[in-house]
Amino acid sequence: MSFHRTGGRTSSDFFQEDDLIDFTMHQTGHKDRGSWGSITKDYQRRPTKPVLDGEPLYEDHPINFDPMRFGFSADWHIRRLAYWHVFAGGCGHTYGCHNIWQMYAPGRSPISWAHHYWDESLNLWGARDMQHVKDLMLSRPYLTRVPDQSIIASDTGKGDGYVNATRDSQGSYALVYTPLGQPVTVRLEKLSSAKVKAWWYDPRHGTATEIGVFDKRGTRQFKPPVHGKGNDWVLVLDDASKGFAAPGGPLP
Repeated sequence: MSFHRTGGRTSSDFFQEDDLIDFTMHQTGHKDRGSWGSITKDYQRRPTKPVLDGEPLYEDHPINFDPMRFGFSADWHIRRLAYWHVFAGGCGHTYGCHNIWQMYAPGRSPISWAHHYWDESLNLWGARDMQHVKDLMLSRPYLTRVPDQSIIASDTGKGDGYVNATRDSQGSYALVYTPLGQPVTVRLEKLSSAKVKAWWYDPRHGTATEIGVFDKRGTRQFKPPVHGKGNDWVLVLDDASKGFAAPGGPLP
């Protein structure tokens, strides 16, 4: 059980210490950036409670409620928020579609600039991409995962280009999200064995490409492939001795 606040707020404002509330819920106000900070803040509160964004920016929603200035959200906006929030400490994430929640259809007046009918929106790419987030997170030990920006040795950026990371607390894996396809430099000593196996995970299709196996020493830069617009990627670093399957696949 949780409590759904209005835009830009969190249930922890009132109920962090209440036994009635099992997890902390955000409503980040349909912005397209910056909300990872509020996830981090609630993740660090005491007593500790799971936290997630119960209403992030919906797909095909006017960004910041201003379609003339910012346009409508696309699949890459939706993916960015999911990976930013989960890697920042979220126990999960919520997907929504602006056209579907209001069941916009012929003969109905659109709310907040809805411009596609609900049945046309059932197969939007952002909705499909949420399955790939889940598959990635469950392909590695989940309940020992912690956010950790110290993995990243290069600039973490800001705004649309914010790079963030999460890892297993025992060092069996680390995940780094690069939203604009920026090269990232990482500290390999965060992993637990002498050899590190690296992959690129494609968040659009849920596929993984092996990069190679490296000695665990110092820092190393990884440059993702080029995909065009929405060129986001997840760098996956594994303790090579664990024998994990490709990211997105089942645990061994």
